[in-house]
Amino acid sequence: MLGLKSTMSIIDNSGGLVAECIRVMRYKSSMGLGRVGDEVVVVVQKAKPIPANQVSSASSNALKVRRGDVRHAVIVRTKKESQRPDGRVVKFDDNACVLLNNRKEPLGSRVNGVVSSELRERGWGKILSLASKVV
Repeated sequence: MLGLKSTMSIIDNSGGLVAECIRVMRYKSSMGLGRVGDEVVVVVQKAKPIPANQVSSASSNALKVRRGDVRHAVIVRTKKESQRPDGRVVKFDDNACVLLNNRKEPLGSRVNGVVSSELRERGWGKILSLASKVV
């Protein structure tokens, strides 16, 4: 579970490094806690610097986010353990997310690192196809 004001790593290649959760887009009964597969609203706290020669160019590999941007994201890893239907308990070393664009698609073209397989059940198959490893 991930609460409000939690920080998490951004593991796609959109240019963001660290984000802070400010809202969990889920049912009212969630009490502000998010889990793997939930959509959240985040503020980018730390981002890669944008080089001066890339500011005016609109190339596809350009960095897409800056510090202070408010974006939607999907939680892909949580420190809090979760139990799967077969009885296994899974927990990760950190909290992580993938940024989304306006059409609810991943903003980056690659997902670096491990993501949880619960994303498939929650309807985020596109993120799983971009990920290098699914656990």
